[in-house]
Amino acid sequence: MAAPQPSTAAPKPGALNRWAARSFAIAAGDTAPALAGALMFALLFAGYFMLRPVRETMGIAGGVDNLQWLFTGTFLATLATMPLFGWLAARARRRRVLTWTFAAFAAILAGFAAAMLMRPDDVWVARTFYIWLSVFNLIAISLAWSVLADLMPGAQARRTFALMASGASLGGLLGPTLGVLLVRPIGHAGLLLLAAALLLASAAAAQWLQRWRDAHPLPPAQAGDRDAHARERPLGGSPFAGLTDVLRSPYLLGIAAFVVLLASVSTFLYFEQARLVEATYPDRADQTRVFGIIDIVVQSLAIASQLFLTGRLAQKLGVGVLLVAVPLVTVAGFVWLAFAPTFAVLAVVMVLRRAGEYALVRPGREMLFTEVPAQQRYKAKNFIDSVVYRGGDAVSGWAKALADALAQQPAIVALLGAAIALTWAGVGAGLTRAVASKERGVSGEE
Repeated sequence: MAAPQPSTAAPKPGALNRWAARSFAIAAGDTAPALAGALMFALLFAGYFMLRPVRETMGIAGGVDNLQWLFTGTFLATLATMPLFGWLAARARRRRVLTWTFAAFAAILAGFAAAMLMRPDDVWVARTFYIWLSVFNLIAISLAWSVLADLMPGAQARRTFALMASGASLGGLLGPTLGVLLVRPIGHAGLLLLAAALLLASAAAAQWLQRWRDAHPLPPAQAGDRDAHARERPLGGSPFAGLTDVLRSPYLLGIAAFVVLLASVSTFLYFEQARLVEATYPDRADQTRVFGIIDIVVQSLAIASQLFLTGRLAQKLGVGVLLVAVPLVTVAGFVWLAFAPTFAVLAVVMVLRRAGEYALVRPGREMLFTEVPAQQRYKAKNFIDSVVYRGGDAVSGWAKALADALAQQPAIVALLGAAIALTWAGVGAGLTRAVASKERGVSGEE
C-alpha cells in the first residue's frame, strides 16, 4: 500500500484564533503578533502612565506660571536628543534599535530614582524629570510604532494596529491605577524603578515580534525592505536624515502639520487642566491621584473603542475616519467650553479628546507610515513624533500664555482653540487623500 502523502492544505486555525478573528475583525494568522504587540504596548504604557501623574505633579512643583518654560526646555532637550538617536539608528542593526534605546532609558530612570531619594524637594530635580520624561515618552512610543510599521504592511496594519493599540490603553489604565495605589507606600522613587522594569519587559516583547516576522516572512511582493536580512542591517545615513527626509517630502510635511496641530490643541487643554487642578487640589499626593483618575477614565473609554470599533472602522471606511472624527469632536468641545468655562466641561472635553486620540487618531496616524521606506519609518517618523511634536508644544504653550494675557476672556481663547482644531480636521482630510493615492500606486512623490 502506498505511503500517505503529506497534506498541502493550510492548517486550520485554533479556537483562540477563530474567536479573535470574529471578535476583533482580524485574520486568524494575525492573533499571535497582535497580542504580542498589545503586550509590548501594555508594558510600555503601564510604566509611562504610572509616571505621568508624577510628571504633572513635578510640573506644578515648578510653578504653573512656568509651564511654558518647561515646554520650551522640553523642545530644546528633544532637539539635543534627536542627533543621538539618529546616530544610533544609523549604526545599530534595525532590529536592535528599540532594545538598546529602552535599556538606556531604564538606566536613566534608575538614576532619577536615586536623585529623588536624596533630594526629594529639589525643584530642579522636579523640572529636569518633567523635561526628561516628556522627551522619553515620545521617543519610546514612536520607536515602538516604528517597529510595528517595519514589520506590518498596510493591509495587515489596518487589521491589527487597533488591537495592538488596545494594549497601550490597557497599560494606560493599569499604570495610573498602580500609581494611585503605590505612590504612598513606595513613593515617587519606587514608581520610577518599577517603570524601568516594565520598560525592559516591553523591549523583550518587541524582540519576540521580530522573531515572529522571521518565522512568518511576507511574500516577496509585500516584503520589500521588511525581510529578515534587511532588518539585520543598520539604516545608515546621516543622524539628521529624519529632518531632511521630512523637508523633501510633501507627504511627510503633511503628517508633520497634522502633529503640530494635534500638539497645539492638546497644549491649550493641558494648561487649563493644570491651572484648575492646582487651584482645587493643593496637596501633591492629591494632585497625583486626580491626574491618575483622569487617566483611568480616558483609558477605559479608549480600550473599549480599540477592541471593538477602531479596526472595523479602518477596514470599512479607511484611515480617513480615524484622522478627521476626533478633530471635529474637539471643535465642538472648544465651542462648548467657550460658553461654559467650568472644570466639569473641561474634564469632559479632555477625556473625549484624549480617548479619541488613543482610540482613533494614533492608530490612523501610524498607518500612514506603513507606506514609506524603512529610513523614514524610523528617522523621519521619530523626528516628527518628537521634535515636531515638542516644537508644536513649545510654540502653542507661548501662544496660549499670550492669548490669556491679551484676551483676558476664557471664551476667546476657547474659540481660538476651536479654529485650530478645525484646521487640524482639514489637514487630516488631506492626508486621507494622500495615503489613498499612495496605496493605489499613483503617487510620484517617493
